[in-house]
Formats: sequence, structure tokens, C-alpha cells
Amino acid sequence: MPLPRIYCPEEISAGRTFQLPAAASHHAVRVLRLKRGDQLILFNGNGGEFSATIDRIERNATVVEVREHLLIERESPFVITLAQAVCAGEKMDWIIQKAVELGVGSIQVLATKLSTTKLLGERAERRAAHWRQVAISACEQCGRNHVPQIFPLAPLRDWLGTQMSEQKNPTSATARNLRFILSPSSKTGLGYFTEGSPVSSVTLLVGPEGGLSADEEAVAAVAGFVPLGLGPRILRTETAGLAAIAAMQACWGDL
Repeated sequence: MPLPRIYCPEEISAGRTFQLPAAASHHAVRVLRLKRGDQLILFNGNGGEFSATIDRIERNATVVEVREHLLIERESPFVITLAQAVCAGEKMDWIIQKAVELGVGSIQVLATKLSTTKLLGERAERRAAHWRQVAISACEQCGRNHVPQIFPLAPLRDWLGTQMSEQKNPTSATARNLRFILSPSSKTGLGYFTEGSPVSSVTLLVGPEGGLSADEEAVAAVAGFVPLGLGPRILRTETAGLAAIAAMQACWGDL
């Protein structure tokens, strides 16, 4: 049975005994029910993971002994940025969780004209913090030692403006990046792009439940996004992006 994994955003080094932060301590003792002498894995997002043992559990503290730094990485060699239109709470959590499990490098949440979920101000900040925690939990479960960045909610047009600027002034990395927009009307499937030079990175734009408006699609096209179809069936927004990511990882990544 795999050892429990806990995200611990602290400086960690082999041979050190230290007190877990409150959130990590709660997760270890209250959620995972770990006891003194139990082994676990810690990671802080800076690379690799640490084998550790619970040294003691006090009333308001959990102390662990770090034994070894393990140079283990489970990141995909294929870099995917998922640009996902915001949707209802549980759907958004599902998308972020499964996208992290499938190996995405980062997630940009977008507000679109036809989005049914509207987030502003403090509420948007709270959701961003919640999505970050969803991503952390997914990393704990799937074995990743780097937590993908979850960018704050942004208006689609503003984000597309940034994409246009990158296209006009490409770096060596952005020049090789493919941009796709999922479109149920597109007859061009992923197989069309799998011949020729290998692809190292993709930005994938996925619309909301009601789809993107015609003018949003037009701006996306100007920003270099190519319509991509996923077959004859229309997929829900929480299915479409994940299906595309899995297929891309099978073509160019590590699935």
C-alpha cells in the first residue's frame, strides 16, 4: 500500500526534525489518522519528495523526522496549459482535480460571455484559494511533487489579448506552442496534428456549458487558436477538456 503523501510548504531537509504546519498536521492526524511511528511522504513543490516518520503527536502539534530526500518526479514531458471557462462549483473542482491527475502544467480559469457562474471580488478570491487546495489534494493523491499553478479568474478577452501579444513577440518556447480551441462543429481531429514534428506544449481553450459566443471564437482565432473537434458527439464542458488532455498525453506525453 502506498505511503500517505502530504503537501508541506516548508523548507524540508533530510535528517531534520520539525513541526508540521497546522493544515498538514490536521490532515495527517485528523484525516489520515496517522499515529506515532507511522511513515509518510512529504513534498513542498520545490522538487522531489521526502520520506519521513511521525516522531510524536502533541495536543497542538505533530512533529516528524525527515529521513531522506528522494529525487522522484512524475511531471509530464508534454506541457499543457488548460484555459477553462468557469463553471458550477462541483464541475470546476472535478475539472481541476482530474486535469492535475492527467498532468497539466497550469490552469487558467476564464470568465466568458455565456458563463452561467459569475464570480467577482472577494468571492472570486475565495474560489481561487479553494481551487489551489483542490490542486494540492490532487497532487497528494496522484504522486506529483510540483503543484500546477492555478491562475486567478480572468476575463476571456483580456487573456486572449495576452495570447495575441505572445504571438506577435514569440519566445523560443511560445513559438513552438500549439493553441487549440475545442469546437463541436470542427471536423479537424487530433490525428491531423500528430504527423510531423513532435509537439512539446499546447494551450487548450475550453468554453462554458453554453459554449463561446461567435465574437469570442473570432477573437480566439485571431489569437492563433485552431478549432479542434473531438468526434461526432457533443461533450459537456467538464468532459471535453479532460478527454482532449488524455488524448494529447497519449499522442505526445507519457500516457
